[in-house]
Amino acid sequence: MTITIHYAFLPHTDADAAIAFYRDTLGFDLRNDVGQGDTMRWLTVGPPEQPETGIVLHPPAVDPGITDDERRTIHELIAKGSYGALTLATDDLDGLFDRLQAGGADVVQEPTDQPYGVRDCAFRDPTGNLIRINQRR
Repeated sequence: MTITIHYAFLPHTDADAAIAFYRDTLGFDLRNDVGQGDTMRWLTVGPPEQPETGIVLHPPAVDPGITDDERRTIHELIAKGSYGALTLATDDLDGLFDRLQAGGADVVQEPTDQPYGVRDCAFRDPTGNLIRINQRR
């Protein structure tokens, strides 16, 4: 039996900015774009080399079971950059870092050799989600 990751979910607060970051800057495929506006629009993106793995960028806190207080808390956490995170891997960390930085991505950490054995960098997407990128070994 094989188990794979099919979808991961991250919130977005601006669909067009999310497309610009994930497709145009990061180089992912835009596989699906459904809904309308920013408050009710779901995007699916993913690496071209992994068509079976996708990231669903969704409008935050639209579940009808969420209270107004919970919705406000979720938006506050997103604004702080404390709500969503994702770790990617690449065989050219420095090259990808340069491309993202040139594309205007919000740099959190330049490529660094971590004491726990990983070389990585970090950015925030336009919503504030933390995107860490590891050097594949």
